[in-house]
Amino acid sequence: MTPSPAPSVLFVAHGSPMFAIRPGAAGAALTALADELARPSAVLVISPHWETEIATVGTASQLETIHDFGGFDPALYAIQYPAQGSPQGAQEVVAALEAAGLPLRTDAQRGLDHGAWVPLRVLFPQADVPIVPLSIQHHGGPDHAFRVGQALAPLAKQGWLIVATGNITHNLRDWQQAEMGASIDSSYAQRFSDWINGQLLSGNTAALLDYRQRQSDALRAQPRDEHLLPLFTALGAAGAGAQAHAIHRGITDHVIAMDGYAFEQTAAQ
Repeated sequence: MTPSPAPSVLFVAHGSPMFAIRPGAAGAALTALADELARPSAVLVISPHWETEIATVGTASQLETIHDFGGFDPALYAIQYPAQGSPQGAQEVVAALEAAGLPLRTDAQRGLDHGAWVPLRVLFPQADVPIVPLSIQHHGGPDHAFRVGQALAPLAKQGWLIVATGNITHNLRDWQQAEMGASIDSSYAQRFSDWINGQLLSGNTAALLDYRQRQSDALRAQPRDEHLLPLFTALGAAGAGAQAHAIHRGITDHVIAMDGYAFEQTAAQ
């Protein structure tokens, strides 16, 4: 039997910043996945914590560890992830987006926010692969995010690893209330997670892109949905016919789904 190819496109959960020091089962799953990954020529990371008007590619040679959060364990602010950028690789990303007719900018100063460095630190603890960050455009919705992914698909076949990060559910109001001891009905998080999983495994991209109309818990699971948009970019980058496999599934912090997926391209792609 021919072994399955190593995935070149991932959607991984980054949870709260505390994931950096309490990785739990989701972190263990990422560590196990890292052992299976082919060493990429570069990593393109898409985090929901970098939002811009148009697609923006980070071109810095050294990527600052951005501590874009407050009120957490002081130990988090001491963590540094000494990631190397790739100005040359960034130009490949620029070329791919330009070829698809997408407007874009570059940013020579942008580092890695916690949505990027927290999971990358688990996947590549030695910080020994070049990384290029790419922003999201919330106003474009799922269709735009998917189109960006389609533009990036050639990179996934050329030695790049595309890592989209976020969370399948992301209702911080419910999380805050639960943390304060309030009783909330959290069952929607599992229902929504199960629905997303079912659509991914069956390859129903049309339903996923229209999820806010097709799943009754969608608005509560994703009040704003910026944390789900990178999933659609991963879908587009994986290409038609790619098989989604769950890396990990589970709810933590009351209502936050830490589900992650690897996308394996078929031989015909």
